[in-house]
Amino acid sequence: MPGLRERKKAQTRKRLADTAFTLFRERGFENVTVAEIADAAEVAVSTLFAYFPCKEALVFDAEEEYERALTAAVRDRTPGVSMLDALEEHLVPAAHPPAADGPSGEAFVDLVKTTPALLEYAARVRRNWEASLARTLAQQAGTAEGDLLATILARFVLDASFLVTYGDYSPEDLKAVFERLRYGWADFGAE
Repeated sequence: MPGLRERKKAQTRKRLADTAFTLFRERGFENVTVAEIADAAEVAVSTLFAYFPCKEALVFDAEEEYERALTAAVRDRTPGVSMLDALEEHLVPAAHPPAADGPSGEAFVDLVKTTPALLEYAARVRRNWEASLARTLAQQAGTAEGDLLATILARFVLDASFLVTYGDYSPEDLKAVFERLRYGWADFGAE
């Protein structure tokens, strides 16, 4: 169990992220300064930057938790479940409906979709997740770190998930992607 200091740090971090998110939703990301966020959360600007390296990171405050959950979905899968099946179960939104206020909630997605700086930041974060997932896939497959197939699979599934989350695609489209990964592309476009 975390000590008092760790709990207070976690509370401050959450307060900053929640305050920022509320202000961004009310006024738009570009119309809110870090000084306004710090003031509303009753901390100094230097404290805000001690928790978050940039304004965009305030929106993606759960990125490390997401990365841990993503790699755990593969690493801790039930015996007999393939890595691809574990990833599909973890990534297809229909399998795990988003929490109303969670990191994949509708308000979060709408904010990111409508803010170019946040979409760009999300793409950078996704590349970090991709590298971590590729390492986990390679490790679980018993191949060397940097294995091309692990890297491609990680990139493919995370790019597909990103397009479904922030694009005009549905969870059913993501399921179709997983089916193609499972059974191949030989018949794609064939008459």
